[in-house]
This record gives sequence, C-alpha cells and structure tokens, in this order.
Amino acid sequence: MDLFDTPGILVPIPIDDGELALLAQLALPWSNAEIAARLLAETPWREESVVVYGKRHLQPRLTAWYGDASYTYSGLRLEPLPWTALLLQLRAAVEAACGHGFNSVLLNRYRNGRDSMGMHSDDEPELGADPVIASLSYGATRSFILRHKRDKRTVQLPLADGSLLLMRGQLQRNWLHGINKSTLPLGERLNLTFRYIV
Repeated sequence: MDLFDTPGILVPIPIDDGELALLAQLALPWSNAEIAARLLAETPWREESVVVYGKRHLQPRLTAWYGDASYTYSGLRLEPLPWTALLLQLRAAVEAACGHGFNSVLLNRYRNGRDSMGMHSDDEPELGADPVIASLSYGATRSFILRHKRDKRTVQLPLADGSLLLMRGQLQRNWLHGINKSTLPLGERLNLTFRYIV
C-alpha cells in the first residue's frame, strides 16, 4: 500500500515513540485550488516575531490564529480570531477523518522555498500531556522532517496538496519536526495545524 496515494483513509506510518498517520487527500466539496484561494483571500496574514535562544526574530512565514482560546509559544501570545465559515467546514472534515475534536487552528503561509519552520515540538502546557495535532496542507509539496530528540534519527514525509497528517501519542515528547528552507523554485504552500487547547 502506498502511503502517499491512499485517498479517504488515514494510513498509519510506522514510527517509534509516537504515532503518525497520513491521509493522501481530505475529501471536501471544493477543489484544493478553490480552498487555497479562499484561505489566501480571507485570512489576515501576519508576520510575527518570536524569541529563539533569547533573541527576537521575524518568523520566516506568515501566520494566523483562529479558535476558542489564546495560545503562547516562543514568547509569542496569540489571541484567536473568530472561526470563519470555511475554517469551520475544514475543521469538521478534519475531525471526522481523525476521530478527534479540535478547538483551534494555526495557519501558516509559506510564500516560497525561503520560508520555513524551525525544528520544534508542539509541547506547550496548554496542549496537554500527549497532544493530538492534525496538519492539513494546500499548495506546493514540502518535505516535513522529524528528528528524534535522543538519537537524532530522521524521518522525511512529502506533504502534498490536500494531504492530512495526524500526530498523536508521545510524538511531541520524543520528536522534533519542521520544514527546511529550499533553494528550489517552490510555489506557495498553506498549512493548517488543528489542535485542542486544554
């Protein structure tokens, strides 16, 4: 079975010290291009600054935070925007696919290959002990990198247009994840990470 070409089914990805599953294409009543266009047009994208190793830096991507609760990471406190009709429909589809409820979503806009996400774990206290995080992607395929915290093993997954990645169990305790910069001429990518704030 090809993990990256299985529509409609969340396929477990074997990994130690955590749980991963991938859905090749989240089923929705619109095309991926239509959803991406609406997200681009309807979202008030912001370039935030975060604290990394004691220094403040602009994030190399644009973001927006929606949901029912505020969220704090890397010295940045995000106050939620109210859910839009589109985000509520996307959340319902993600919840149905994952069998888990979410009350917040972080949108990331990678404008080109120079935009990135540093290696990190989503392990903030308000996410609970073993957070469930669903990552929905639209646009250009980017390589999602996981690196084990103890032995530095790495896993790379190409996250394609319309794919849904589910992270749960002890994954955030044991693994870092991120998106590297690329010198290749890559198109724009939108990523929505649904989570539950305790």
